[in-house]
Amino acid sequence: MALAVTGCGQSHAASSTYELMQMNLCLSGLAGCYDHAVVGEAVARIRGEHPDAVTFSEACSGDVAEIARLTGYRRRFSKVVYGGKLFRCVKPGGRGVFGDALLTRAPIESSENQAFKAQQGIERRRWLCVSTRAGVEVCTAHLNTREPEEVLGNIAQCAELRAILARRAAGRTLIFGGDVNRVESCAPAGFWVRTDRSAHQDPGLQQVYGTGALHSPSAGVIPTMHTDHSVLLVTAQGPGS
Repeated sequence: MALAVTGCGQSHAASSTYELMQMNLCLSGLAGCYDHAVVGEAVARIRGEHPDAVTFSEACSGDVAEIARLTGYRRRFSKVVYGGKLFRCVKPGGRGVFGDALLTRAPIESSENQAFKAQQGIERRRWLCVSTRAGVEVCTAHLNTREPEEVLGNIAQCAELRAILARRAAGRTLIFGGDVNRVESCAPAGFWVRTDRSAHQDPGLQQVYGTGALHSPSAGVIPTMHTDHSVLLVTAQGPGS
């Protein structure tokens, strides 16, 4: 299912909506899903939909900086330790280090990112949250997979993410977007949940959660050509930008 949403800044503000776009870019250069053309695809999707926030899984710091420059968004990046050290993206090199990222249209007032306490496998998974001048906190994370060697990490990280989001949402408007590598939700009680379950590629693993101040959420899945996940776009009624 493809979703058509407003692309004009004026109509977006008048409708008082908040939109979040979640993408897994597969940009390390190691995985079979890698295609650097996804950078241009991400820029085109952001320009076309003009969401309030974008959350990226499997990104590279230099590529995210380029996407932010070409779209005019603010950015924060979370560096991921891989094999005991920061991993520099390859094929080609010079694209910075591997990790996860957030883009926002509104100015960023503060940010925090930390490693999960529970870890399995070669990649140390992290979470990232930013507070924006729009009065909305935006968070992202990319959890361990459900493969046998990582599944216990996924279960523990899901529980930890649920507690982190519940704590940070106290008295705040919060929205989360990420690749949680599971179809079961990690959302705290009282949050709404939308997923990419209608996607043709790895359905249900990308998820968006929000607090009640962002209400009546709708989700759309936009097919991609250059990565192994579709784009998940969620629109909620609430504090528009």
